[in-house]
Amino acid sequence: MTTHDLPPAQVMLEAFFGRDPSYDGIFVTGVQTTGIFCRPTCSAKKPRPEHVHFFGTAHEALLSGFRPCKRCRPMELSGTPPQWLRPLLAEIEADPGRRWTDHDMRAAGLSPERVRRWFKRNHGMTFHAFGRARRLGAALGQVKRGSRVGPAAFDAGYDSLSGFQDAFVQYFGSSPTALGDASVVHVDRITTPLGPMLVGATDEALCLLEFVDRRALSTQVARVRKGLSAVFLPDRNEVVDLTAAQVEAYFAGELEAFTVPTVTPGTDFQRVVWAALANIPYGETRSYSELAHGIGRPSAVRAVGSANGMNALAIIVPCHRVVGADGRLAGYGGGVWRKQRLLDLERSVTSSRTSC
Repeated sequence: MTTHDLPPAQVMLEAFFGRDPSYDGIFVTGVQTTGIFCRPTCSAKKPRPEHVHFFGTAHEALLSGFRPCKRCRPMELSGTPPQWLRPLLAEIEADPGRRWTDHDMRAAGLSPERVRRWFKRNHGMTFHAFGRARRLGAALGQVKRGSRVGPAAFDAGYDSLSGFQDAFVQYFGSSPTALGDASVVHVDRITTPLGPMLVGATDEALCLLEFVDRRALSTQVARVRKGLSAVFLPDRNEVVDLTAAQVEAYFAGELEAFTVPTVTPGTDFQRVVWAALANIPYGETRSYSELAHGIGRPSAVRAVGSANGMNALAIIVPCHRVVGADGRLAGYGGGVWRKQRLLDLERSVTSSRTSC
């Protein structure tokens, strides 16, 4: 998005002074009196409106002589763990079963309240709830591999079997043995230039990739959970790591076709539409009508649009490549501005390739 593509100045002013998170990634603001540029959500004291300049990217702000704010860090991808938190995250990965207390965090030089706020904002749960989910997930994994419930409970750090059973049922809604045959979807967040994304994958395939502020994200999660008869756990696995690497390469303009294995629970019609979406060439677009004709259902334009909106694998199943009959950008779950950015990225890559 270039500067002339930005929303009206009054809209951006209202978003900036209201610290509206939905505009994070659409523009940054340069303050003439300080020479600093910030995210719309920056918590620093707001300047007078006449001193504010708007830029579509941090790069544009830098070229105009502004330097990045040290408080909101506009050069970092939104959702990137801050430096002060990274040692704790490394400890969690090294020992997921450890039960951290507020005393432990203070001993490590961390504020429990600050950690709690970050996890609540970025994972939708407190740090202690995150740790509890990780421990319960590890125990479920043992049960699924044939371990008895008792050893799994004690390995997960629970002092009694009854306490483990109660915690398990409260989190998952069923007992460990009842979920022994359930699929497990490992979920984590990854950062992108267009904001954080939620990634969900079984041990075999990717089943969820959505921007965390997507409209009706909870509906998508519930639909995938039901379609796979799965339980969701905050955790990473090889499929999540592969997805993160391929998404990063995509945004760098280095990858046009994803190879991560996927599973798409849905109706037969939905899967046909999603397969057609996957066949739209990189850097090109199709209208809803063309998509309907392509699957042999020319009168099912509305149904095609609905299936398009139910796609749970953003970018990988490229529903952003579908536009209105007149070429205008229609609705997109992640926001029309993201749809524009994705198309701009692909077109710039294909343009540079053909000009070589």
